[in-house]
Amino acid sequence: MSSASSPLPVVAVVGATAAGKSDLALDLADRLGGEVVNTDSMQVYRGMDIGTAKLPVHERRGIRHHLLDVLEVTEPATVAEFQGWAREIIDDCRSRGVSPVLVGGSALYTRAVLDEFEFPGTDPEVRARLETELAEIGSAAMHARLSELDPAAGAQVLPSNGRRVVRALEVIELTGRPFNASLPEQRYHYAGAVQIGVDIDRETLDRRIEQRVEAMWADGFVEEVRRLAEHGLREGRTANRALGYQQVLAFLDGKLTEEEAREKTVAGTRRFARRQDSWFRKDLRITWVRHDDPQRVERALEAVRR
Repeated sequence: MSSASSPLPVVAVVGATAAGKSDLALDLADRLGGEVVNTDSMQVYRGMDIGTAKLPVHERRGIRHHLLDVLEVTEPATVAEFQGWAREIIDDCRSRGVSPVLVGGSALYTRAVLDEFEFPGTDPEVRARLETELAEIGSAAMHARLSELDPAAGAQVLPSNGRRVVRALEVIELTGRPFNASLPEQRYHYAGAVQIGVDIDRETLDRRIEQRVEAMWADGFVEEVRRLAEHGLREGRTANRALGYQQVLAFLDGKLTEEEAREKTVAGTRRFARRQDSWFRKDLRITWVRHDDPQRVERALEAVRR
């Protein structure tokens, strides 16, 4: 049975961090007889549990979860690789008569799996040259160049995210087109895909984020980061950029106090949640359900049945 013609729905639960996506995804997987496919870019790492709010096994209700704990923190991960892994799992689920329920706050990863998304290739020489320049002149100067070449990409990519700045410049050089032209079109790869967004007001979300960060610290987050640092977290090109982990590494390195690390984690997570929300709001295909609506599961299932 081909993935495109299978009648089994591919469902994605999206929204801001701490909005309540995991619970809704479990409810839907339960009702649909489905399995959960992680689309959080950091939950793929072994040992990154507390800081990524990874559901412990005993809270997964016996529902099979995919794409958790597949990489060591020293291994880089690209969106293109993730797309391949996730689509393989989705096709396998559907061939077994199981509905895949995607869940995660990494908007680009979710879109890359759900939508028609062709990745521009990479050129080791161009990449190496740009990475050398990044080391020499720094992320801000490279970002200024990106903004000049492609203002839309400059506005979207954070000046501090050197790796993403380099990738954007590489794509522009290789394709001769703006970096944004390589982002996914809003055209589903899977016929009948459904996205359910968890809608939550900013005040409640801000409070939840603060509570989540406090719980992370109480659950031993600093120890988790210390342990991962001994296994190469600082050297990992992708994993060490995760929210919270960056800040705790700075504390362990004496650059921040523990209280500053915690405050910066809260502030950074709130900023990230706003960016997530604004990204998802642009996708008019998403059916939104209120986080506190007692009928949210029924409303989500209605959207799936439609």
